[in-house]
Amino acid sequence: MLSQKTIDIVKSTAPVLEVKGKEITTHFYRTMFQDHPELLDIFNHANQEKGRQQTALANTVYAAAKYIDQLEVLIPAVKQIAHKHRSLAIKPEHYPIVGEYLLKAIKEVLGDAATDDIINAWAEAYGAIAKVFIDTEAQLYNEASEQPGGWLDFKEFKVADKVEESSLITSFYLKPKDGVQLPTFHPGQYITVKLHIPGEEHIVNRQYSLSAAPNGEYYRISVKREADHQPEGKASNYLHDHVNKDDIIEVSAPAGDFYLDVDNKAPVVLISGGVGITPTMSMLETLAANNSKREIVFIHAARNEEVHAFKEHTKQLVSELENARAYVAYGEKKKEQTICDVEGHISVDFLKEVVPSNSICYVCGPVPFMGAVIGHLSKNGIPEEQIKFEFFGPAVQLQQAQ
Repeated sequence: MLSQKTIDIVKSTAPVLEVKGKEITTHFYRTMFQDHPELLDIFNHANQEKGRQQTALANTVYAAAKYIDQLEVLIPAVKQIAHKHRSLAIKPEHYPIVGEYLLKAIKEVLGDAATDDIINAWAEAYGAIAKVFIDTEAQLYNEASEQPGGWLDFKEFKVADKVEESSLITSFYLKPKDGVQLPTFHPGQYITVKLHIPGEEHIVNRQYSLSAAPNGEYYRISVKREADHQPEGKASNYLHDHVNKDDIIEVSAPAGDFYLDVDNKAPVVLISGGVGITPTMSMLETLAANNSKREIVFIHAARNEEVHAFKEHTKQLVSELENARAYVAYGEKKKEQTICDVEGHISVDFLKEVVPSNSICYVCGPVPFMGAVIGHLSKNGIPEEQIKFEFFGPAVQLQQAQ
């Protein structure tokens, strides 16, 4: 248990960390990777290059300072991050390294303001916070490895099939190389794909939502081709251009805390934008496989009809469900004869018309899209606890996008 003196000192630093947090975490990552380049085999390089990882860590450090005497408040955020850590094979031995360089960064950025009392208090606080993460992740590692067909860290999978879903999105059907039946997962979860890209000094890790229902035979990921100049393009373009049927890639066990509650009987609304359709397709397939009697609303927004993935498959699944309906929104139509329910952005009035007030809503897509949709749902009276959402990459503040 932390001493009251430590709690008081750490809480007193919260206003400073709110202002200086990004500077501290940027310094932290730079110096840690200089001294421990092997850790670059774990972290997502795209999130680093875009500054998202630095921002996410700064937000976490600030929250830790603010709630150091109420760590239970942080548990939902801890669980979300712990799932990502487990999926990337981050282990207890990594935490002392992070702690060392985080304290150095606080000291170097704050200078004389970072007194010995402050550094010692943060060292004690970091130890307590790290223990929460380590304990949470240990449970997740056990769950992943001890379930039937489960495994620890990464496992080799063969690409059983490669299917183009739209002009931008391609699906990869992955079967375990050893032929062992796959463990189940929660529809909406993701896996990490470990890529050894020729010419790249470090391993490239990317997390992709599973886009098919659990079936025991294969996992499906559906990958959007990103622009070459985007950091995300390194992995997606390699998969699109160089990973083919019968190739072998390494995959982690499914992870993530954004998933369909299959036991809930309330109306369910699945809202996706762009490649955010991947987890909602897994959810829709699961509902169809279970012959669900729930009221189901499936809403997908795409830039246009050419990039709309799973269009026909969605129609088929909805037709199999007795109480489901689907809507499509296109930012613009490429062809005049194209039919859609919304042309332009999804509006608050449209959602008020099609979303039942007592529904559980699952939202996934680009941050501006999610910010707008979540804001609309809230304005229409959907309670916060009934709105579930998934981020691409580290969590950021949605309020900026609403």
